[in-house]
Amino acid sequence: MPRASHTPPPGPPVATYSIVARDPDTGRMGVAVQSHHFAVGSVAPFARAGVGAGTIQSFAKLIYGSEGLRLMREGSSAGDALRRLLARDHHMDFRQAAMVDTEGNAAAHTGQLCIDQAGHSLGDGYVCLGNMLLRDGTWDAMGSAFEAASGELHHRMLAALEAAQNNGGDLRGRRSAAMIVVNARATGDPAEDTLLDLRVEDHASPVKELRRLITLWEAYDHNTRGGHHLRHGEYDQAIKAFMRAEELAPEEAELVFWRGVAMVNAGYLEEARPLFRGLFKASDHWALLLTRVARNRFLPHDPELLRTLIPEEFREASEVAEALEPNG
Repeated sequence: MPRASHTPPPGPPVATYSIVARDPDTGRMGVAVQSHHFAVGSVAPFARAGVGAGTIQSFAKLIYGSEGLRLMREGSSAGDALRRLLARDHHMDFRQAAMVDTEGNAAAHTGQLCIDQAGHSLGDGYVCLGNMLLRDGTWDAMGSAFEAASGELHHRMLAALEAAQNNGGDLRGRRSAAMIVVNARATGDPAEDTLLDLRVEDHASPVKELRRLITLWEAYDHNTRGGHHLRHGEYDQAIKAFMRAEELAPEEAELVFWRGVAMVNAGYLEEARPLFRGLFKASDHWALLLTRVARNRFLPHDPELLRTLIPEEFREASEVAEALEPNG
């Protein structure tokens, strides 16, 4: 039975369900959350490459994130860091928190005064937890889904969120979701250290929207890889990366554009022309962009080549016409 507290709850509750996990194969660490609370991604989850990941919820106190990461960076395990934070928290009975460190040590706390249904389950390198949930044991359903899922860490954590939602989720409904994935080791380069950082601040189906954003993130990640290959003259590899990006997000015109650029550079001019023509029909801005990327050496700066790629009916813009001049 919860012990009585003469102290009122420390602010409004941040009722949510979360998973904090480390991938044993890659060492990557991440956290995924969903809540009826507005913009939960700005409150509950925290992670840092080479350090750890975690969540603080149920009357969330953000210092758990900054101090938890500091303690783990200075050598504390996830369990030690969490215990030290709880020891100096007069409202620990209202808190729910979890952490995982670079060794895969996982720790969690569900305070006795967290609003039912509240609880957590520990697995091998992960924690699932939630409060103010519709059904008891939702955290166990999350763990089972995480263990059964395959693929990269972000896909497995997403499966855990979907399992919680299918089990009833937050008693009050749903509004926001977020996911962060960081690398096993820190390089000092934010682009290398934080692999994924996505938020759904206010949405009728936040987990579904998070899945859509993750797919889009994957598409643009392949697009970035394609750009790397393109800059290094690895045109066939660039085309493969751009094609994969386009398969994931076929509605994204920009991904089609960069595949066309790679194909021209690789010598597949005839195959690239219909791609560009479709883009030009949608917006003449794509013809303008093609002339500009040629000027900046993503394509051979050759007016004759541009005239081959840009049909007469798409040459009305003055900047496009100027680029197509023999000395453009």
